[in-house]
Amino acid sequence: MITRSIPTAEGMHAFGLSLAAELRAGDLLVLDGPLGAGKTTFTRGLGEGLGIRGTVTSPTFVLARTHPSVVGGPALVHVDAYRLSDPMELDDLDIDYAHSVVVVEWGAGMLDGVSESWLELRLQRPMGAGDEQSDAESDAESDADEPRTVTIAGFGPRWAGTEYAGTEHAGTEHAGTEHAGAEHAGTADAEPGAEPSA
Repeated sequence: MITRSIPTAEGMHAFGLSLAAELRAGDLLVLDGPLGAGKTTFTRGLGEGLGIRGTVTSPTFVLARTHPSVVGGPALVHVDAYRLSDPMELDDLDIDYAHSVVVVEWGAGMLDGVSESWLELRLQRPMGAGDEQSDAESDAESDADEPRTVTIAGFGPRWAGTEYAGTEHAGTEHAGTEHAGAEHAGTADAEPGAEPSA
């Protein structure tokens, strides 16, 4: 398990870019953190590092968005589990875990049994930053240059023996994880170059 302080949005993007080099098809990342913590900024950098097609944005209005690789690598599947009330709903999305790198925002408690290994990233922002904001405002907040703390813990055989190996089986069950009062509703088409998974 490691913890890093990331001072700027550019740094968060660069962190995603560098982590992409360590990932392969079948890897699952669970992002945990309040609105404006930088989850989408991180995923944007990760997508750039994986060489995907399309621009990564918050998948709020499309539960899962698949970005194919343009360099022969794994696709990136970006999932927003915020509006899912049951893990079975995630299963209904028919995500190709084996051949993709899958990033799940708001995935706490939703991924039991999905994979024997996963990386869990907890992103924290300064208290009060981004509170009581709309989705559009929270997107801007995630790009604000305020320090974030990122803790990465790896679970299962994939991450055993690495610097990310977790010290306990925290899994995807985090008591006290809240959605910070966000409201996600509605539907929208995926943007050019991105394909909805379901």
